[in-house]
This record gives sequence, C-alpha cells and structure tokens, in this order.
Amino acid sequence: QVQLVESGVGSVQAGGALRLSCLGSGSSTSWQGWFRQAPGKERESVAGINSGGATGVPGSVKGRFTIHQDNAKKTLVLQMNSLKPEDSGIYYCAGNDERGRRYWGQGTQVTVSS
Repeated sequence: QVQLVESGVGSVQAGGALRLSCLGSGSSTSWQGWFRQAPGKERESVAGINSGGATGVPGSVKGRFTIHQDNAKKTLVLQMNSLKPEDSGIYYCAGNDERGRRYWGQGTQVTVSS
C-alpha cells in the first residue's frame, strides 16, 4: 500500500504563490500527481510525474504550476505561481502503485482571494 500525506499553507491573494508537499511512504509508485476539486465541480488533474521523471500539466495551469519529486525526502512538490481565485479548491496528492492501483491523500484546502 501507499500512504500519502499533504502539507502546505493554504491561503493567498491572487497573483501569489503556494507550495504544497506530499510525503509518501509504503510501496513504490509508478506515477504521482496532484488533483483539485472545487465545490460543485468534478475532481481534475493539475499535474503529474511518472517514475522516469516526465511531467505533465493541463493547459489551465501550464506556465504557472510545476511538479517535482524530492526523492531523498520521498516528497512530491507542487509549486503554484500566479494563482487565481479559480485555482481555489481542495488539493489531493495521488499515487499509482506498480499494479496501477491509485491511492489518495487526505486533501488540503487552497483558497485564493481576489
């Protein structure tokens, strides 16, 4: 199994930056990423990274969000810059094990005020 625990300060004004971290433990993962869910909306992917280090972000956050792994600390980091109010929501760390099973963190609230 994979255990994931998110951390990071969750409130900022529009145009600001936030950094979220996700500490992983347990089984190794073939892929890790971040999702977010705003009230009344479906959960959506905002960044992902595979075991080879290849990353991907959707157009809505491209140029503003980056993802990287600190392997020494077993931490997945989401750096969010130029934040907008529509970036607000609950952010979840996720990871797939070698069998493709997905695990989720508990989620952390991000609020961007205008």
